Amino acid sequence: MLITEQKEKGIYINGKWRDAIDGKTRTVLNPATLDILTEVTYGGKHEAMDSIAAAQAAFPSWAKKTARERSAFLYKGFEKMIEKKEELAKILTSEQGKPLSEARAEIESAASYLLWYAEEGNRIYGEIIPSSKANKRLLVVPQPIGVIAAITPWNFPASMVTRKLAPALAAGCTVILKPASQTPLTAIAIVKIFEEIGLPEGVLNLVTGNAKEIADTLTEDPNVRLITFTGSTEVGRELMKKSSQHIKKLSLELGGHAPIVVMDDADLDLAVNLTLASKFRNSGQTCICSNRIYVQNKIAMEFVKRLTEKVKEMKIGNGVDNDTNMGPLIDQDALEKVKDHVEDALKSGATIVVGGREWNGPIQGYFYQPTILTDVTNQMKVMNEETFGPVLPIQYFENDDEVIEQANHIQYGLAAYVMTESTNRAFKMMEALEYGIIGINDVFPGTAEAPFGGMKESGFGKEGGREGIKEFVEMKYVSIGIS
Repeated sequence: MLITEQKEKGIYINGKWRDAIDGKTRTVLNPATLDILTEVTYGGKHEAMDSIAAAQAAFPSWAKKTARERSAFLYKGFEKMIEKKEELAKILTSEQGKPLSEARAEIESAASYLLWYAEEGNRIYGEIIPSSKANKRLLVVPQPIGVIAAITPWNFPASMVTRKLAPALAAGCTVILKPASQTPLTAIAIVKIFEEIGLPEGVLNLVTGNAKEIADTLTEDPNVRLITFTGSTEVGRELMKKSSQHIKKLSLELGGHAPIVVMDDADLDLAVNLTLASKFRNSGQTCICSNRIYVQNKIAMEFVKRLTEKVKEMKIGNGVDNDTNMGPLIDQDALEKVKDHVEDALKSGATIVVGGREWNGPIQGYFYQPTILTDVTNQMKVMNEETFGPVLPIQYFENDDEVIEQANHIQYGLAAYVMTESTNRAFKMMEALEYGIIGINDVFPGTAEAPFGGMKESGFGKEGGREGIKEFVEMKYVSIGIS
């Protein structure tokens, strides 16, 4: 158990761990057991201002380091994360709730971003442009954008941190990290790794605490040149508004409402297994997990039957138990939202196939049964809002054009999935679906080497791949006149 009576310092500025100026702390709970894990320092405006000053002071020397010098720190960070994988996974599960197997996979994923950008940082190329005038030479020179702020969510408290830190540090930026208040311990552990490997003071700063105070300070300060944020569309809108005063650059990965389209030529067992894995991973608390299932009429009954059998076999419980398939929701608010979405669907005529209520097991956490709903209509909340819980609404469709219209009708555009054995259909659907990420017979598209990001109200900017590091670089154009 991670439970400790010792307060955890969650503020790291200019190479020093410290308490909040006003002495405030926040309790961190295990969502599976409701045990108190620890108290973490709870900062605000003053700590955010200090972190900006530290990052600004450290920026010139960090930016002047060669790409090779910066990448050396990322390589060391990668090696330490893999070395400490089990320790980090236990911390993650204790504060977030997901099964240890998922936590281990997340730590591996988080480390992979450090490795990828340790390599990609050496490939931020400029350009020489052939001039139309004989007396000019034209160059494009990449330079780090400056101080950046990374605001990360609770559902992936390790991989969302390194997915932002790695390209920023590789590009030559200095960083202020604000993790979610529900899951600060994983972020603290990652920052301690960078401290251990000797990252220069002020290059990486951590501020846990009041989200509004810290975010307002970061958006209002012109020295913060970019904010990279993963979270809700509503918060993303607020960050855009507040950042407009200084025309601050933003990279936003916001809400999703991913459809899975199961065609009548799909490998049915594969489609069932992938749907199950996507929806109930992290108890449905994943921005790219399936939120709406569209199944072609011809195979609908058999698909629902097989999926239901699989769901009934799932084991709910504490993530530290080896036989647990699904852990708790993050907190009471998350639980209430899931209950509200199911109740709304039932009032409007939906049918519960399996699940549909809180789980009352031997431990008293924020648990909800894995749930399948049929007889679902487009007017229900589950078909329009991101439930962020283990609820799977299923609709049926007749033809391809119909399901394309259904899948595209909402404002979100993060991820969508298609189950089909037809290459023709795969290309047709891929081109027609209005989503930044498309999975064809694949529901785990996230990887360090590929760009991740949405369309429409799911945000803009990319994380991962060669595109991800470009968010943190200004391309300076230089025109040189010669005689």
